[in-house]
Amino acid sequence: MSEFVPHDPYVPERSAEEELDVLYDVLRRRRSVRAFSDRPVPREVIERIVRVATTAPSGANKQPWRFVCVQDPDTKRQIRIAAEKEEHELYTRRANEEWLDDLAPLGTDEHKEFLEIAPWLIVVFKLMHADGGGQHYYTTESVGLASGLLLAAAQHAGLATLTHTPSPMGFLREVLGRPEHERPFLLIPVGYPAEGCEVPKKALQRKPLDEVMIVV
Repeated sequence: MSEFVPHDPYVPERSAEEELDVLYDVLRRRRSVRAFSDRPVPREVIERIVRVATTAPSGANKQPWRFVCVQDPDTKRQIRIAAEKEEHELYTRRANEEWLDDLAPLGTDEHKEFLEIAPWLIVVFKLMHADGGGQHYYTTESVGLASGLLLAAAQHAGLATLTHTPSPMGFLREVLGRPEHERPFLLIPVGYPAEGCEVPKKALQRKPLDEVMIVV
């Protein structure tokens, strides 16, 4: 049986309510960008973004995530080729009519130039078990929370992101040489938007609070 982990008193941060409005204003401006600039982003900025992501809670504090940050052009090229192969299958065979109708307003297709243009691709993996063995718990929930914080951190840093989910994503593990117990979760291009970048207006619409929040 493991020893009891020592505890410290918890002193919550004191923050003015107005700061929540500032945070909301920053995050509500986050958009899924598909037109990136090749303007460089320093590695130190990416490190800070990932560090924010690692503050996420996780099942039994196992932290079942790994963030593979890709800047090598040849590797990005391999990822694009493999992703476009899967996306071609999606658009021509896998997606049903309703799915394609929902995608249509976004103007997306199988071509993913941004995977080479964006200065960084952050591939989020979920660890199905510890590197040396041992269980992980609530891996999907834990990695999802960390991914959300990563997106928020990138937005706060003034960077654009996209949650890209080519399916299946097993090729990412192969291209990046990751072990079997690491499963691809998200592929996130990170960088600055291209000059003149446009995003669909429809995506700005959010469900009203009284539709998503219930008080009992």
